[in-house]
Parts: sequence; C-alpha cells; structure tokens
Amino acid sequence: MTLQPRCEDVETAEGVALTVTGVAQVKIMTEKELLAVACEQFLGKNVQDIKNVVLQTLEGHLRSILGTLTVEQIYQDRDQFAKLVREVAAPDVGRMGIEILSFTIKDVYDKVDYLSSLGKTQTAVVQRDADIGVAEAERDAGIREAECKKEMLDVKFMADTKIADSKRAFELQKSAFSEEVNIKTAEAQLAYELQGAREQQKIRQEEIEIEVVQRKKQIAVEAQEILRTDKELIATVRRPAEAEAHRIQQIAEGEKVKQVLLAQAEAEKIRKIGEAEAAVIEAMGKAEAERMKLKAEAYQKYGDAAKMALVLEALPQIAAKISAPLTKVDEIVVLSGDNSKVTSEVNRLLAELPASVHALTGVDLSKIPLIKNATGAQV
Repeated sequence: MTLQPRCEDVETAEGVALTVTGVAQVKIMTEKELLAVACEQFLGKNVQDIKNVVLQTLEGHLRSILGTLTVEQIYQDRDQFAKLVREVAAPDVGRMGIEILSFTIKDVYDKVDYLSSLGKTQTAVVQRDADIGVAEAERDAGIREAECKKEMLDVKFMADTKIADSKRAFELQKSAFSEEVNIKTAEAQLAYELQGAREQQKIRQEEIEIEVVQRKKQIAVEAQEILRTDKELIATVRRPAEAEAHRIQQIAEGEKVKQVLLAQAEAEKIRKIGEAEAAVIEAMGKAEAERMKLKAEAYQKYGDAAKMALVLEALPQIAAKISAPLTKVDEIVVLSGDNSKVTSEVNRLLAELPASVHALTGVDLSKIPLIKNATGAQV
C-alpha cells in the first residue's frame, strides 16, 4: 500500500510552522505470528480503512518528530529526518502487523518564506565566498606575476653580469697585448672623466649656492613683509582699538564717578531734608505738647470757668452754623403789624438759648455768675 502522509503548519523546535509531505510504502507482514496480529487488527476492514489507520499513525509520529527538530535539520538532511520517522513509527505499526518498506520526505515548505530566506542567506554566503575566492586568485596571480618578473630580472642581471665579465676579460686580454697604449688611453679617459666630474661638481655647487642665496633673499623679503604687515595691523587695527578701549574706559570711569557723586549728593540731600523735617516735627510736637500742658493746667486751675470759656469760644461757631442757611436769604419780611409780637418772639428765642446751649454742650448758662466788663456793663 502506498501512503502519502501530510502534516500542515506544524511548529518546529524554533516555533516555525512547516508543512511536510511524504511517501510511505507499507505491507502486511507474512510471518505467522505477525500475520495473526494483522488479522486481529484489520480482519473485516477494507484496504482504505487499513490505509487510514496506518496513515494517521505515521502522521502522528511525523508531527511529534517535527516538534523536536530545527528547520535547518529538517530541510538540509531529509534522509536523516525520514530515517528517524521510520525508526520511531516502525514499532507502533509493527504491533499492528504492518511493515514499513520505505518512507521518504517528498516536500517541505512554509507560508512565511522562512525557507526562501535561508536560501537567500546561503546564496549570499556562496556569492561572498566566490568573491573572496576571485580576490584571492587575483592576489595569488599578482604575487606570482611579481615573482616571475623578479626571476626574470635576476636572470637578466646575471646575464648582464656575465656579459660584463666577458667584456672585462676581453679588455684585460687585449690590454695584455698593448699594455702601454691601453694604460695611456685609460689614464686619459680617467682624467677626462675625473675632470668632467669635477666640473659637474663645481657647477652643482654653484647652483646650490645660488639657490641658497635666493632662498635667503626670499626669507628676508618674507620677514620684511611680515614686519610690514605686523606694523600695518598695529597701526590700523590694534592702536585704534586700544585708543577706543581707553576712551570707553575713561568715559565709563567718569560716568561711574558722576553717578557715585550724584548718588552721594542725593543721599545727603535726603538726609538733610529728613533731619529738617524731623526737627520741625519735633518742635511742633514740643509746642503742641506745651500748649496742651498749659491748657490742661489752666483747665485744672480754673475749673468751670475754663469750661465756660471753651463754651463761649464755641458759641460763635455754633451760631455761624445755625445761621448759615439765613445767609442765602436776601430779605426777611415780617407780615405781622403788631410790634409787640415781634418783641415777644425775640424774647422767646433768647429765653430758649440757654436750654439749647445746655442740651448741646452740657453747660447751664443760668448758673454762670455775671461779671462786669471794662465799661462797667454786666455780662
């Protein structure tokens, strides 16, 4: 029987939901004891029922094993994963008289692109390794090329050296045949070269001296320019700035002194005014105290007569207040033709005056003794 177990959205050990499909080949065992077990389990059931039982068993073990592995273990080593499923499921289905002939993983995928991300990561790693390999190969090629060039130069140098040695041997051999001519020629050539070297040395020395003189002149010019610039800055910037700062400082100090003197003068003025006002207040207070003291002594000395004097002093003011409305009257006309009534009214008013004064001031005018004034009239 061919079975196709399928487990959808099963979480792995890392919590990633995977869908796994597989293909299993199973059969009824033919051994006598195991065949009896299979008959006991499935006798009377059709093939589809047997498939369903075995399929559910395989899917259960497949789910349990998926929960113990990582995505990388499942995806990268499918054979080991399938082998593990066979080893775990074989005893259970064996107890039902079923033998697992083969079990392979058909497909592994997910719905969150986790596996594709792993592929991208692996691709990036491979690309990186390839780039590194290319760079290392180019580096090795450059190193090898440099080594070859060095070997070539070494060989060329050795060849040139051998050629030079051969020429030297030839010249020595030639000089052996014509020693005097060659010696003179060599001496003349050496003298010429030495003289040429001396002349070149003199020319170079003269050039160096010229350069030194030019450099000294340039340094002197630059030093003069620095001094000129410094003096110009002092004259145009520093001195005016110092003068302006000194002027501002003098103005500030003068203003400070002025403000201090004004403050001192104002303080002295306030102090003098305060002292004068205090003296005036003190004098007025003393005078008022003295006046009150004398008035109290007079009141104490004269008793009722002093009180009466106060009342008499106040009577004109009382009369003025009472008659104040009459000052606004231009004319008073008495309609009664009887003179006796007018006289009687006046007498009545005068008779009521002591009572009014007594009610207002508490002084009884009827008890005041009559005194004579300077004219001899009684008051």
